[in-house]
Amino acid sequence: MIERVPRIKTLKVAPTKFDFFTYEELDRLVDAAKDEPEWQAAIMVAGDAGLRMGEILALQWDDLDLKTGTMTVMRTDWRGQLGAPKGGRARKIPLTPRAVAALKAIRHLRSKLVFCWEDGNRWTFVTMRAGIKRQEKRAGLRVTGWHVLRHTFCSHLAMKGAPPRAIQELAGHQSITVTNRYMHLAPGELRNAIALLDRSAASGQQVANNQKRGPN
Repeated sequence: MIERVPRIKTLKVAPTKFDFFTYEELDRLVDAAKDEPEWQAAIMVAGDAGLRMGEILALQWDDLDLKTGTMTVMRTDWRGQLGAPKGGRARKIPLTPRAVAALKAIRHLRSKLVFCWEDGNRWTFVTMRAGIKRQEKRAGLRVTGWHVLRHTFCSHLAMKGAPPRAIQELAGHQSITVTNRYMHLAPGELRNAIALLDRSAASGQQVANNQKRGPN
């Protein structure tokens, strides 16, 4: 036994790479699942709203306001146990029109859960993994998993120019450091930052010129 834990220096590791679908690949996946509407809706909830697999499993109809097109992520399912989402707090997400339409199309009364079997029993992690694998193969895509759809959500937001703080809030990232992994995809981010310096320099020169001229 030791009296106290020694100071341990942590090792620095390289940033992990992540996979995501292109816009065309995501559309192919959504279209491939059209014959299984519940799976199509689940794919959109992940790819268009960024929910984790456990959050999809725990999603309830009361969490949805399909009139206003919003979703509140209140809980997650971890191997059958319901708890708070990762990060410990709820988040509200505006839904895309196609996600709203897909969720309306599968509206049912057999359970408070959005995604469940015909008898109302919940889907499981095994169910989810088998389902996404089937849809990816049907779409002719590489077999990945649900988290790639979450990466796709964040990546597409960054590629469209969404601010890091907005992506962090929508995805429920605890740290902005996690969000920043996607920002290299933002179009012209570094160029726009340098442009701010150019505008500041031009403004500063104008002020200097006015001071030299003095009051009119």
